Amino acid sequence: MKTQIEAIKGVIFDLDGTLVSSELNFSLIKAQVGCPAELDLLEYIEQLPSPYMREEAMNIVHQHELLDAQTATLLPGVVEAVNALRAKNIPMAIVTRNFDKAATLKLQHNPLPIETVLTRTEAPAKPDPSALLMIARQWSMPVDNVGDYLYDIQAAHNAKMRACLYAPDVTPAYAEQADFVIHAFDELVSLVESYAEKIGVC
Repeated sequence: MKTQIEAIKGVIFDLDGTLVSSELNFSLIKAQVGCPAELDLLEYIEQLPSPYMREEAMNIVHQHELLDAQTATLLPGVVEAVNALRAKNIPMAIVTRNFDKAATLKLQHNPLPIETVLTRTEAPAKPDPSALLMIARQWSMPVDNVGDYLYDIQAAHNAKMRACLYAPDVTPAYAEQADFVIHAFDELVSLVESYAEKIGVC
């Protein structure tokens, strides 16, 4: 682990697969837009040669995201963990690769006391660190990022933040790149408490 002993003062969450469930079938979406399996979907669409092709491809992605938003549910332990962090006055935000309408719909169906939400509509998609840095500047404090995928780890490190990987089932090979790995959300609350105690923060 590369972690330095510094209090966890703010937390940025991913949305899909971290706070809410997601059934997005990226293999199907990539096949429908013609994206090779090994490429990042959003980067592929950005590089399509004409505005029409980019719009048509993104419309397909939007349809899948909106459909997924209809069935998304809060993951186990999320409400308890978020409420516990809120009680400790830990600022929280969400940064997602979803587009704004899908993210809004998911959070309308699954309300959480987190006001700051940035999507790829407001800032470049992860692993670009722009959205994370925007929030860190807004809060004027060190921030840690919690997500369930490699892009979340990369975005955090690109922003010079600590990365916490949420791996509830199988721990992926790239977990070693994260500063912390948790398998349930109560571990996040314990992590925050542990780092507060190490440097005497209440």
